[in-house]
Amino acid sequence: MNKEAIDSIYSQVSIKDGKKAIENILLDIYFKPGISTKEIARKTLLPLPIVAAIKKEFIKTGLIEQNRGVNCTPRGMRFVEHTMGYGHLNRTLYQRLKHEPWHPDDLHDMMSKLEGVFENRPQVDVTIDQSRCTLETSLKRAVLALQHEVLIGRDIVCLGDDDLVSVSLAFLLKQLFRQNAHKSNTRIHVFEIDKRIISYVNYVAESENLPIVCYEMDFREQLPSEFLRRFDCVFTDPPYTLQGLSLFVSRGIQLLKQEIGLPIFLSFAHKSPDFALEMQREFSRMGLLVTSVLPRFNQYLGAEIIGNTSQMIVLQSTEETKESIARDYRDALYTGEVRRTIRAYECKRCSLVTEVGFQMQWQTIEQLKQKGCPSCRHDSFELIQKKNA
Repeated sequence: MNKEAIDSIYSQVSIKDGKKAIENILLDIYFKPGISTKEIARKTLLPLPIVAAIKKEFIKTGLIEQNRGVNCTPRGMRFVEHTMGYGHLNRTLYQRLKHEPWHPDDLHDMMSKLEGVFENRPQVDVTIDQSRCTLETSLKRAVLALQHEVLIGRDIVCLGDDDLVSVSLAFLLKQLFRQNAHKSNTRIHVFEIDKRIISYVNYVAESENLPIVCYEMDFREQLPSEFLRRFDCVFTDPPYTLQGLSLFVSRGIQLLKQEIGLPIFLSFAHKSPDFALEMQREFSRMGLLVTSVLPRFNQYLGAEIIGNTSQMIVLQSTEETKESIARDYRDALYTGEVRRTIRAYECKRCSLVTEVGFQMQWQTIEQLKQKGCPSCRHDSFELIQKKNA
């Protein structure tokens, strides 16, 4: 049996919360045999009559039965385990990560193995607003997918992945499925403009047998049609400009299946109230619901300009969801393009002054330090002037 059973129930019951809500009810029954209808309603935040109607349709399909509470039938067990991908699952770990506050000790062995993977990833390219989140942050994002029931048996896409979220997702699946992540039926896609990141993720995926596929993609261009409306959730940590947010979230909407209740996990810098209001207006224009805002969720290495931290905003698709940018994008996007500042740095050894910034030979101070002073090759500088380009 495929997921047509879910589609059939969705067509029979008038529910505004999407197919995912129906799947979640079946999972609640699977993980807690004998659960009551009232408890299902309480867990899913759905009205009791709606839950009763969905339960009635599930009984008709032969997936559940009413017997000292609500239980999955053998057919229902096979559906959850094989069709939905929950067979061979480490249920103890899954339940602990889903229902209890997450702690690194829960995944200590996995984190130890990942330390080297994260330490050896390519250096950041600040001209495209890259910043490296910590290993713990990357894993927290993966656990967030589990908690929203979009980790197992799903199609996941990462729009940009210098934070190696795809790797954390896949390693978490290996932990949950006793080293065989492919048994989860999960497929992870990475769309990335940086060839170095693509090459590195491909190397890790091949070495560790991870269900990850990478594609080189510039989000300024229209997305290939074969990827549209294919995915169950989106992860993105876009440039921290309103333009970057609008473009990356719009591309995420284009990739999401046309269903209600699918999440976009958006990492974004903490901003001023005025900027945050503009963000909310943009979400509203795109028909997205903000379901939670988690301050200081993300921690970064060497990103002092944002205080080494950013928030996680969980967005959810609705009937009104639509992208605000559908075609090619040609305006300023990254922070350096939008602000267009030029900084003058004085070498601390020979006092040579070098300009750094938009469309200059060195666009960032990191690039200048790496090459060294043009005169004496010293790598220590002092900022002496800042002006608009």
